Amino acid sequence: MPTLKVQTLAKALAACLANVLVLTALPASAHFQEILPSDDVLPDGGKVTLDLVFTHPMEGGPTMEMKKPKRVGALVGGKIMDLSPALKASKKQGAAAWSLTHELKEPGTAIFFVEPQPYWEPAENKYIVHYAKVIVDGFASGKGWDEKIGLPVEIEPLTRPTGLWTGNLFRGVVLKDGKPVPFAEIEVEYVNDGAVTPPNDAFITQVIKADASGAFAYAMPRAGWWGFAALIEDDKPVKSPDGKEAKTEVGGLIWVKATDMSAAKPARGK
Repeated sequence: MPTLKVQTLAKALAACLANVLVLTALPASAHFQEILPSDDVLPDGGKVTLDLVFTHPMEGGPTMEMKKPKRVGALVGGKIMDLSPALKASKKQGAAAWSLTHELKEPGTAIFFVEPQPYWEPAENKYIVHYAKVIVDGFASGKGWDEKIGLPVEIEPLTRPTGLWTGNLFRGVVLKDGKPVPFAEIEVEYVNDGAVTPPNDAFITQVIKADASGAFAYAMPRAGWWGFAALIEDDKPVKSPDGKEAKTEVGGLIWVKATDMSAAKPARGK
């Protein structure tokens, strides 16, 4: 009888170990730092509200705890504005998130950006810092959308990232310390409200590799917000919470909205 119990216990332990191996073999979900405005174009100017959430967009979560950002601002008219005082704490799926409201009073774009505090991801044994930005065009000016903020890792748009139709080709170039990154890897995800069901895990995160000049392109197949994340491993080793050596994933993100033609408002005067 004791031998039978030992055999049963051994089988149970083997089954548990097999499950652990399967789980650890699964690819980690892509983390995306969102900075999503209430709209990408304000034809009459006015107030825009931005939501800052650290999550998995295509899967609709889970949402990770986001500490108060180190820096939040906007590049307007060639000058960077500090918007940290406008930050308001909020909740998303029970996790800490942030929001802010800013008014566009003059024609031109505002390039909003966030530098979050490092997020420790134990499943991948690394810190994650995603510098994210989004462009909002005040009074539909069409100007200033290609200005750079100067973030450690940044995507410079080669296509105007506002006023885009569904199916338009978005192009950008990955920069690190202001210089193009040849063959950089870019992850792409759609902000899914539950209307899209991916056939399998391969469809959750799209992956692009930049060319030798650091440039990439992607045609957005559905209306809504799309996130492009250029991911680069930092050269400097850091200490994990348990004191061991760890890496830091530095991301440069840009958010772009696609709009269906059928959903567009008629032109003025018609």
